[in-house]
Amino acid sequence: MSRLLIKPAKAQQVHRITPHSAGWKYVGFELYDLQTGQHLSLRQAGRELCLVVLSGTTRVKVGAQLWNGVGGRSSVFDEQAPGVIYVPAGVGAEVLADTSVELAVCSAPGQSNGQGNSGQARIIDDAMMSQEVRGQGSNTRYVRNILPEDQPADSLLVVEVITPSGNWSSYPPHKHDRNALPEESKLEETYYHRLNPPSGYVHQRVYTDNRSLDETVSAEDRDVVLVPEGYHPVGVPHGYTSYYLNVMAGAVRKWRFANDPAHEWLLNKAE
Repeated sequence: MSRLLIKPAKAQQVHRITPHSAGWKYVGFELYDLQTGQHLSLRQAGRELCLVVLSGTTRVKVGAQLWNGVGGRSSVFDEQAPGVIYVPAGVGAEVLADTSVELAVCSAPGQSNGQGNSGQARIIDDAMMSQEVRGQGSNTRYVRNILPEDQPADSLLVVEVITPSGNWSSYPPHKHDRNALPEESKLEETYYHRLNPPSGYVHQRVYTDNRSLDETVSAEDRDVVLVPEGYHPVGVPHGYTSYYLNVMAGAVRKWRFANDPAHEWLLNKAE
């Protein structure tokens, strides 16, 4: 099996991807299945956290701050935003599940003691998560910017995307693996995939210009795909709807990408 494809565990901690396990420097991703009444303590020294309640409802306590009713959707395919709490580096968070909960913990290096750009722990309201439609025709997908670069954080960028049946996403193929601002930034990335219905799969190709990396994986429901470098398009078969949660981070907190020159003509193609 490809080293880029991470299968889920049948445990409360479904995924635990660290910079060490991924072979890179910045992005971490954990996923938890919590049952009603279960409690989870979270703290990562030197790393900021973005807690994304993908489904279900929780209470979250960070220091003296307590947020009730965080989340609320029954599925990632519901037409509503997730519940999201931002936690600065080195600060602990306590999560208590009010219902069955699917919780993503996104992490990246951060500055402790308020020395960075993150500000205090906070809930990210629905209104702060901008939405957009990208692409056209069978390239159309629907994006919710959970923690974009215009919102305070030190390293993290977090986004979720719905791609309809038969469509392509992260397409035309693009990459962000060079420190070449303002044209391109170097960002590691994870894709956490969900499918509706869950018996489906997507095809994701990860490849570089010189093909030193060129792999195509079939990601099933709840798989994670690692994107250390290169272009990374996703194709969704007919009959299934795709959801993915992206976590990105790098030395500079900017998302600037370059399209594969071989396919950039598609952007100018008339419908």
